[in-house]
Amino acid sequence: MASTVEVLVTGLGATTPLGGDVASTWQAMLDGRSGVVPLTEEWAEQSTARIAARMAVDPAQVLDRVEARRLDRVQQAALVATREAWADAGRPEIDPERLAVAVGSGIGGALTLLGQYDNLLDRGPRRVSPLTVPMLMPNGPAAAIGLELGARGRVHSPVSACASGAEAIALGLDLIRSGRADIVVAGGSEACVHPLPMAGFAQMRALSTRNDEPDLASRPFDKARDGFVLGEGAGILVLERADHARARGASVYAVLAGAGITSDGYHITAPDPDGAQAARAIRLALADADLTAADIGHVNAHATSTPVGDVAEAQAMRAALGEHPVVTSTKSMTGHLLGAAGAVESIAAILAIRHGLVPATRNLDSQDDEINLDVVRDEPRKVTLHAALNDSFGFGGHNVALTFTGA
Repeated sequence: MASTVEVLVTGLGATTPLGGDVASTWQAMLDGRSGVVPLTEEWAEQSTARIAARMAVDPAQVLDRVEARRLDRVQQAALVATREAWADAGRPEIDPERLAVAVGSGIGGALTLLGQYDNLLDRGPRRVSPLTVPMLMPNGPAAAIGLELGARGRVHSPVSACASGAEAIALGLDLIRSGRADIVVAGGSEACVHPLPMAGFAQMRALSTRNDEPDLASRPFDKARDGFVLGEGAGILVLERADHARARGASVYAVLAGAGITSDGYHITAPDPDGAQAARAIRLALADADLTAADIGHVNAHATSTPVGDVAEAQAMRAALGEHPVVTSTKSMTGHLLGAAGAVESIAAILAIRHGLVPATRNLDSQDDEINLDVVRDEPRKVTLHAALNDSFGFGGHNVALTFTGA
């Protein structure tokens, strides 16, 4: 049964491989542009995968120089997206004890951890930065946001691999419904384009090796898909209790209507091939929002472009929703933002409702026969949407589904 407390989305912020803010990212999605580029660093020459989706705008160039030096790249991205989202929400006046943060990251400050370890080996322990721990800790992005906004309610850092950003949004929903906060700044951030994480993913055969055609490498649902492209970025939503938002005359993007979370209990990296628990997460999100499968007109799919994952997700969607929703995978353009993916893709789902447009899935030349879904291809599709869903799945069997409705 749906909660009687309505939670609204009143601000959006992002920095992605497609743009340094929400507007440029959304326009690039509608244009079908790719954010995947060749890696030019010397270390990439030995890598199996030599492509990635870096942020289009370096967050270190947006932030104050001294400020940027004290933050890992994952924290920089989170702060850039938060400042946009908070300004977009009108910089609401709020009792700091009623303001909470829920921002996740699948890996955290990996660049600091690995960089300072190299520093330790090359130059000795006295040359390790005293900021190493604050910069590498997984709660670093959430902590930086909490300090930025002076949040004294709660600051949470869900870590559930590629479902982290979506789980953080679900947690924000719960915090407002339970009466523990009036506003929650929620989402995810990730920045780990580095030889070690890439080597690890490559050894699992999870990454695309279409190195000579970067813009064609991320191809969710396509027969020729061969793995995901590692991306980086952040997505932030300002969630607000409806009566609080209306009292201050806030502009509203959408209603965060429900969330569903389950676990596969199947394998540390592989999804359960029948998608049963992923489907249950979707059904729970529908029930939480008091929606039916027929209400969901659009799904922004997790769809990472892996052979097994895309099929399992398609089975879950068909089992829970049927064949009618209009489906897209914006990862075909952004690559896989890991812990930030669910947040950025939630923003895309919200904007699809708001504008009545679903971006096309790039590089879908020949749809896999096992994926019997209405996937948008070639150009954006005009739609009238009452409700949309975003689903996210993470290593460890994490399944998160979020439902949004029009404001």
